Amino acid sequence: MTAIIEYPQAVEDRTPSSLPLRLVLAPAGTSPALVDGAWWPRSRDLTAELPPLMAVLDPLWGRITRVTVNPTFWPVVPRKVQVAGHLVHVGWFKAEQDPHKLLLLSYTTGRWDLLVIPPETGPATAARLMTAAADPLRLLTASGLMDEAEFFRIAAEADWDSTRELAWDSEGGQGAAPRTPAPRRPVHQGTAPSPRTGDTP
Repeated sequence: MTAIIEYPQAVEDRTPSSLPLRLVLAPAGTSPALVDGAWWPRSRDLTAELPPLMAVLDPLWGRITRVTVNPTFWPVVPRKVQVAGHLVHVGWFKAEQDPHKLLLLSYTTGRWDLLVIPPETGPATAARLMTAAADPLRLLTASGLMDEAEFFRIAAEADWDSTRELAWDSEGGQGAAPRTPAPRRPVHQGTAPSPRTGDTP
């Protein structure tokens, strides 16, 4: 599936229910990886965020009946969420579940795992994460994908800083080639005047 990513400037005046779902799934029929795709919610409110996700996944995967999360990044975990005419039971596991993963269960089909991209993630990093999560050949956990994205983000910032430093150096900053000082006017090297008669030494 194709990820739908809208930039914040394009969605400022729209209500959450009218915004497109930011979701990408691994191609159908591929061998299972550690995650089956990525979801980029717009908030940390599961009651608001789960219904539009289920509306897309139910026709694809069969009715989702249970969802589990790690509560580390979800301030409130509701016990049930009303979704398109049925209830989805929501549970949580602190130690047993990756904090960056959403686990979905369908009573007719099976289980899926989605990487949850934090809502505050920048579009470039989110796009990289979505591409990686949908690649069936990747063998990283949800947290592994987040760690990799953070590595790339830090490396990109370091590269940007070094580019700025090179520009600063080329404009005369530290590290630039030393300038030849302008010649000084010669100072007259005469003898010191003798004290005048009557002056106190």
